[in-house]
Amino acid sequence: MRMGSPRATAARTNDQPAAGMVATSDGGARLGMAFALLGAVGFSFKAVLVKLAYPYGVDPVGLLALRMAFALPFFLLMGWKAERKASFRLDRRDLAALFGLGLFGYYLASYLDFLGLQYITAALERLILFIYPTLVILLSAAFLGKPVTGRAVAALCLCYSGIGLAMVHDLRVAGEAGEVLLGCALVFGSALSYALYLMGNGEVVGRLGSSRVTAWASTVACLLCIGQFLLTRPLASLALPWQVYGLSLAMAAFSTVLPVWLVSEAIRRIGAGPVALAGTSGPVVTMLLGWLLLGESIGPVQVLGATLVIAGVLVMSRRR
Repeated sequence: MRMGSPRATAARTNDQPAAGMVATSDGGARLGMAFALLGAVGFSFKAVLVKLAYPYGVDPVGLLALRMAFALPFFLLMGWKAERKASFRLDRRDLAALFGLGLFGYYLASYLDFLGLQYITAALERLILFIYPTLVILLSAAFLGKPVTGRAVAALCLCYSGIGLAMVHDLRVAGEAGEVLLGCALVFGSALSYALYLMGNGEVVGRLGSSRVTAWASTVACLLCIGQFLLTRPLASLALPWQVYGLSLAMAAFSTVLPVWLVSEAIRRIGAGPVALAGTSGPVVTMLLGWLLLGESIGPVQVLGATLVIAGVLVMSRRR
């Protein structure tokens, strides 16, 4: 899962409050915003944890499998609770839809993301993932015939100009143009996969509710990641340093399970709009964490790029 920031709040569901909803008390509103900010930090921390684990010899398939194995019990528990509250059982159509959402929204997007992080900085990865709303607009225009407004065009220009500047920064620092471009392409594929998931989840969420969809689609993704590892890697490859297991557990707890709960609670308390606004802190948080923990450089070009991307997302999400 990924997935960070506005990802978790992009699609409004039938059991989420309206974007303009506010908590019933100032204390509840403050707590809701604190949850939203902590959730954004948790999602943003994922890329840094991945980059910290790679030097210990683990590959993307093994690391992703460990992360999902640690997170799986939580999603099974979440699904069990959701089924107890459900008014009807899942049928074959629901199961097929949940499998598709888990395949594209969580498994494929996460796999491509982990692959890309081998080649680019955590800060650039977060910026590329952050542009997924622009992909939803482009895909909706291409396949659903939805018009692209002037405001959307402005947002697209801002976002992709910012990504271009951030890529220039990485190219200057890394010096390996081929690797940087490959990493960008893989992470862009991750954002595209998640955008396809968002386009397909509206009807399913409307029928089943967000808790049910999140629990079972995430469970599907966990099983796919674990299955991929079992089919392509020997069990002996699990003989890894304890640091890899510690980082995988931290990734599952603090960058998967806890942020999912925090964002869900934040939406319930203050609504999707303020939570999405808090999520715009994600790229900045990742940039700072990458500087502090990974030694990634921060330059004025990268800062300008991040500013343009965040501005583009804000322009696109702004209510008329």
